[in-house]
Amino acid sequence: MNTKTPAFLLALIFSIALHSQTKSVLFIGNSYTGVNNLPQLTKDVALSVGDTFLFDSHTPGGAQMQQHASNATAIQKVFSQPWDHVVLQAQSQEPSFGQAQVQQSVYPYAEILCDTMRANDSCTRPIFYRTWGRKNGDASNCAVAPWLCSYEGMDSALAFSYSKMANDNDAFLSPVGDVWKYIRANYPSINLYAPDESHPSLEGSYAAACTFYAIIFQKDPSLITHDATLNAAVAQNIRAAAKLVVYDSLLNWNVGKFKPVADFVYMQANGCTVHFDASSSINANSYVWDFGDGTDDTGVIVSHTYSSGTYTPTLVASKCGHSDTTDFVVFPCTFSLNELSAQKPNLIYPNPAHDMLNLENLDKWDITQIKVVDIQGKTILTYIDDIPNSIDISSLPKGTYSVQFITKYGDLYSQTFVKE
Repeated sequence: MNTKTPAFLLALIFSIALHSQTKSVLFIGNSYTGVNNLPQLTKDVALSVGDTFLFDSHTPGGAQMQQHASNATAIQKVFSQPWDHVVLQAQSQEPSFGQAQVQQSVYPYAEILCDTMRANDSCTRPIFYRTWGRKNGDASNCAVAPWLCSYEGMDSALAFSYSKMANDNDAFLSPVGDVWKYIRANYPSINLYAPDESHPSLEGSYAAACTFYAIIFQKDPSLITHDATLNAAVAQNIRAAAKLVVYDSLLNWNVGKFKPVADFVYMQANGCTVHFDASSSINANSYVWDFGDGTDDTGVIVSHTYSSGTYTPTLVASKCGHSDTTDFVVFPCTFSLNELSAQKPNLIYPNPAHDMLNLENLDKWDITQIKVVDIQGKTILTYIDDIPNSIDISSLPKGTYSVQFITKYGDLYSQTFVKE
């Protein structure tokens, strides 16, 4: 009898193991988080896809954002370990009140909590738990806040406040309320509410768990196989809603917004030395350069001296375990004395110039990069590949500047002009 595991099965097992993730998450909220044990439910749905979800929670009933920010137990849990995420949920009504009140009683404490978690670990990404409007609005506050008289008005107010908190604090938004809104409109037979028309039913908490899974693991929630004892068709429809609203539009909820983007510019100096500058990279605090000739370096701005030849330097920009890579072909030291410098052509006019500086004959010299540099040597304008026919200099102060032309061979040619 052949007991070997089939090759396709081995490949499948390897693929699943390769893509499985482990995330640690602290939930700070109240009964909307505690009912049906949302953290455990999120763990169960993650496990069904092969992912590991480590969590802790602090969910005293009715707790407000201000109480979270000063609660000793909540703060102790924040500092208990490094967390991938800390979930923040306000009291169910407070973010739906008027903005003047929310700006006093909610937003400042959301910021304090985000600052606290980052003091523990600068890489922790907050997640704001965007809750839902009550089934028929908030009757208790309808008289003083008319928009709360209906589900639609209350839900819209919650969506605005939670979105603002996420954007203001560089956080993810878990749009549970948006998933509920979609289910209410498209699957009205699914009852998301407990009998009090406020707290979640098991279906409502399951929708929240699928939403959090998509946000935290950035994976398709329709792959979840755990139904949480719900009717299989109901669970499938909830997962489909979470996929459509959340996973198919992750950037809407700030997921991916904070990942590093590697970018750099370079300029060839005298001889074979090239200066590299990664200051234009986004969301990065670590920079590793591979110069393409077997040597490397670290730092935002670096210089390297090449031998004659063609090279492809590479930059890896990173932050908090995420990275992005970019490269650019340079041709240093192609000629010891290039034809451009020898002929000294005029590539700019008029000179002096007032509003526009025109460029000419660039194609003849294979110009691929242009920089405008002030008298102190500071780069004011940069053009790479998409070379214009003219440069708007109307906003520049009067004075003397130089235009640096760089050819596709890496040769540098400079001309001076006066801005009137």
